[in-house]
Amino acid sequence: MIVSTGLACAILVGGFLLLVILRVPVAFALGIATIPVVMMDLRLTPFLIMDRMFQSYNSFILLAVPFFLLAANLMNSGKITDRLIELARVLTGWMPGGLGHVNVAVSMLFAGISGSSTADAAGCGKILIPAMTKQGYDARFSVAITACSSVMGVIIPPSILMIVWGGVMSISVGALFLAGAIPGLMIAVALMATVFVYAKVYDYPTAGRPTLCEFWAAFKGAGLAVLTPVFVIGGIVGGIVTPTESAIIAAGYSLILGMFVYRTITVKDFGHVLYDTGRFASISLFAIGTASIFGWLLAFYDVPRLIVDALTGLNVGPFTTGLFIAALFLFFGLFIDAIPTIIILGTVLFPVASAADIHPVSFAIIGIVSLAFGLVTPPYGLCLLISAAIADLNVVQVLRDVVIILIPMLIILLLLIAFPGIALWLPTMLMPQSVVQ
Repeated sequence: MIVSTGLACAILVGGFLLLVILRVPVAFALGIATIPVVMMDLRLTPFLIMDRMFQSYNSFILLAVPFFLLAANLMNSGKITDRLIELARVLTGWMPGGLGHVNVAVSMLFAGISGSSTADAAGCGKILIPAMTKQGYDARFSVAITACSSVMGVIIPPSILMIVWGGVMSISVGALFLAGAIPGLMIAVALMATVFVYAKVYDYPTAGRPTLCEFWAAFKGAGLAVLTPVFVIGGIVGGIVTPTESAIIAAGYSLILGMFVYRTITVKDFGHVLYDTGRFASISLFAIGTASIFGWLLAFYDVPRLIVDALTGLNVGPFTTGLFIAALFLFFGLFIDAIPTIIILGTVLFPVASAADIHPVSFAIIGIVSLAFGLVTPPYGLCLLISAAIADLNVVQVLRDVVIILIPMLIILLLLIAFPGIALWLPTMLMPQSVVQ
């Protein structure tokens, strides 16, 4: 038989939601949900599906994902995170709510190295959450600001999500990296303003003004680590290396710093780092394969065209379409990991954005920022779960503070939708050939 579009969508989406409710891992749920449709439709065969899955892996750019994860794990294992925290302390700790500002600043620095929000939440949270609690900060606020600031890991370049997005949508990764820089800084400013208000209301302490000697010692200790994003982003924007090659450079540089410069990583430690990296990378890459099958079947049954036709009939403009896109990404981010959401929802909504004259790079930034917020919103909220576990708190206990901190961040998202030039300015200036539609 030939399965109709309505029946195929019902089986795919309904089956996936049922499996997720039954607590089947998302990567497996996406693959299993496709089986009934493949068995029912005579036009589809298991070999065709396996071929589509193989094609999704046959991408040189996706090799960047495990290497950026390796760089992040090496930074954490090599105690380089401690040096970044000390640098952030001398730069921002003197302001009201000192350690809260340090939390935000170190997330910015770590984001420029790792490209991973979960690595940020785990590495920085283990140090800063106990330190903030010890200095009199409310544990719920400490968890909330740690989780919310860690989302910059996938917005400030380099970003693993941007690499996946660029590979799936055939968009310049260098342009995406540049487009994420200003939104990332805007989110950091919004977070620091929120910390300032909290500090005034609850009389949180400062870390004290650093001396010139302390500043120099912190800068000298973390200076080499801070150069990582210069090599990574500068190499890509300058056309010297590809994103995958830049990820290898980041991992190699992190290894040299940890083993030979700072001497905080041993051969035994390196073995554990490789194991953890392989384990996390395999989870992400397996999800890419099953999500690609799911997304391809949606395209096979013309779902993107139906959505485009429906929105075109409503005659809405770029701003309303941008709100619709952001809302969908925010909703899916509540339940699904960002990488499979990019592959499924991103490919479905790409023609919708194009029909509304939303620039591909602007569409990417709207999607990535929206998905980043999903990392701190239950029930998925992986960064929130990690941060809460460090403080031994229930997620429900910190939700009020998370909502308060998220409000200014959501305002930044609205500004990105209303004024796409915010994200497009840097890539237009530095890589104009990559942003021409």
